[in-house]
Amino acid sequence: MNLKGQNVLITGAGGFIGSHLTESLVKAGAKVGVFVKYNSRSEYGMIEQLSNLIKSKINVIKGDLKDFESVNRAVEKTDVIFHLGAIISIPYSYENPSDVINTNVQGTLNVLNAARKNGGIKKIIHTSTSEVYGSANYVPIDEKHPLCAQSPYSASKIAADKISESYYRSFGLPIATIRPFNTYGPRQSARAVIPAIISQALVNKKIILGSLKPTRDFTYVKDTIKGFIKVAESENAIGEVVNIGSNFEISIGDLVSKISSILGIKINVIQDKGRVRPRNSEVNRLLCDNTKAKNILGWKPKVTLDEGLGLTIDWVKNNLDSFKKDIYNF
Repeated sequence: MNLKGQNVLITGAGGFIGSHLTESLVKAGAKVGVFVKYNSRSEYGMIEQLSNLIKSKINVIKGDLKDFESVNRAVEKTDVIFHLGAIISIPYSYENPSDVINTNVQGTLNVLNAARKNGGIKKIIHTSTSEVYGSANYVPIDEKHPLCAQSPYSASKIAADKISESYYRSFGLPIATIRPFNTYGPRQSARAVIPAIISQALVNKKIILGSLKPTRDFTYVKDTIKGFIKVAESENAIGEVVNIGSNFEISIGDLVSKISSILGIKINVIQDKGRVRPRNSEVNRLLCDNTKAKNILGWKPKVTLDEGLGLTIDWVKNNLDSFKKDIYNF
């Protein structure tokens, strides 16, 4: 399916990945509506950082994923839905599991029910996360790997994934599930480890982190966005779950060393026990098997970690005022 001219709705468009997807889809000629959580300040998250030209071409729809009526209005006359809307913070899910579960599970159910009610939906791209796998039983992790809820957040995403699968099987909704591994890049907040390391290092030459041992598979945001678009375009993706990751892992400790080398700064690392996940909740290893994405989508990552870190560092340097360096960002 060619997305040019299609009426596209993006939930979670105000987020890091959502804002990049919005920008790419507008440039691809789609008619883009963005669903953002209502607030009285009319703040649209990372959408605010897009160029005025891009912003002039999008339709901003305010509402709440937990409210079916606002979701239903947003879905009207839509051809393609990219469902990214979710609360994604794992530490926040320890503190407020009900909010995370209500948003991520009920919100997904509302999107699917609105799609059924309105009809005519050509494709729904549901966004999963590599966190649903938990610590790897084997590597690289393919789509057949068991799911393991090691945090309330991951449990909420497993539930949302399975509800989406059930709506494909039960009602024939044209759903494809994309499962990104640790996306990073410009516009990401210090809730995530890479901008947290960079922003702290630039200001203090020291960083406060949790565990340094876990490994992650980091994927630059432009590669992730190409994965979203490939999933939307491919008929082969309907009814499927597709991993999007680099097939390269690095420990958090080694990541600090790499960023230190690129910055040319010796970084003092302070480990904070308050930032360490509970022992049985820590995901110790994530390494993506992206064979399926290569085979059915023709997708593969193009940006190396060193290249992506360089681009991310440049962006953080130019946007340091947007980071709260002295607090723990959930």
